[in-house]
Amino acid sequence: MAIQSAKGTYDILPKDISKWHYLEDIIKKTCQLYNYKEIRTPMFESTELFIRGVGEATDIVSKEMYTFLDKGDRSITLRPEGTAGVVRSYVEHKLYSEPNQITKLYYMGPMFRYERMQRGRTRQFYQFGVEALGCEDPSVDAEIIALSVRIFKSLGLKEVKVAINTLGDKESRLNYREALIKHFKPIEKELCKDCQRRIEQNPLRVLDCKIDKTHPAMETAPKMADYLNDYSKLFFEKVLSYLGDLKIDYELDQNLVRGLDYYNHTVYEVMSNAEGFGAQSALGGGGRYNGLVEEVGGPDIPGVGFAFGMDRLLLALEAENIEIPIQDDIDVFIVSMSEKTYNYAFFLQEALRNNHVKCEKDYFNRKVKAQFKQADKLNATFTIIIGEDELNNGRISLKNMKTQIQEEVNLENVVNEIIKRLEVKDE
Repeated sequence: MAIQSAKGTYDILPKDISKWHYLEDIIKKTCQLYNYKEIRTPMFESTELFIRGVGEATDIVSKEMYTFLDKGDRSITLRPEGTAGVVRSYVEHKLYSEPNQITKLYYMGPMFRYERMQRGRTRQFYQFGVEALGCEDPSVDAEIIALSVRIFKSLGLKEVKVAINTLGDKESRLNYREALIKHFKPIEKELCKDCQRRIEQNPLRVLDCKIDKTHPAMETAPKMADYLNDYSKLFFEKVLSYLGDLKIDYELDQNLVRGLDYYNHTVYEVMSNAEGFGAQSALGGGGRYNGLVEEVGGPDIPGVGFAFGMDRLLLALEAENIEIPIQDDIDVFIVSMSEKTYNYAFFLQEALRNNHVKCEKDYFNRKVKAQFKQADKLNATFTIIIGEDELNNGRISLKNMKTQIQEEVNLENVVNEIIKRLEVKDE
């Protein structure tokens, strides 16, 4: 029996990779526009990083991490999300050393969670995220939301909405936490086992429960807005004001808490409303995480960021029937007619590639008709036909596969002639 890919993983085949390159290119260009620099961190980290950074009470840490002991008996975890690793790197390399500077970073790569699989939810998935560290100004919160919205617009997505909330500062959140415990404790036994555990560990996560979301206690639960101190209220009002200035539409969602413990102040999600996208409508989201840098061993430095599932973005494009522009053609296919011309085709192919011409040739000594079929299959713009008599006379045939016009060209000029014709095609 043939070995297959591990459950929860999948191969990205050559026929699909151009879609990923297109998405990655838009992400990179948008991040450059906002002056975010790429960072690449390891795919596995010390397990302690995620326990401290993500939160022991989260589903990610308690249920979903791929954790193992290495040969040095160290507990290692495949990264389930990107922020903790980026913050660890920020602290380790003292990227905070310059005062009054904001550090803007972005990343892309695979993440790993042992999840119940469904459409758009796999155990190895690809994530893109940005982190802005070193500044507590609410304009930075608005900027990262604007950055994510710009990516969606650049991709052509229309059926998306931004949901936003505030969790307040540490004081506000602690007061709200106590109110939630007091509210949910009397009906604790009516809730799922996870929520029974969360009531003491992180009661905000009860509000995010998919199982108990229809329980009457969710409707009557205290609202964060009633427990915000003046600073938290003003901070959130400024974030919303900046979004208004940018004409970014949003919906206030007072039950939005996000799934990670490190969030405070602004939290937001972007959902797809596209028909057929499925029950799991969230494309991603993020928020502010003042305190996380200190939690992983650094100084008290504020941060804000977001992350989006790249797999899910591609599904959203599919749901909205957005065609990704893919160029999968070649410039030239070389047709050879004999062993002598076959050998010359090999040399000519490299000469063309040295001049940035994308080309292919026959590798199987097929008949001329079969070689032309291959040229059509590869969507070649031109074919070069090399016959033995023509080669001896220093001439070859050049055929435009779109117009079907064929002409003879001097052998020594063929590279320049090809380049000239390709330049005309691109104008």
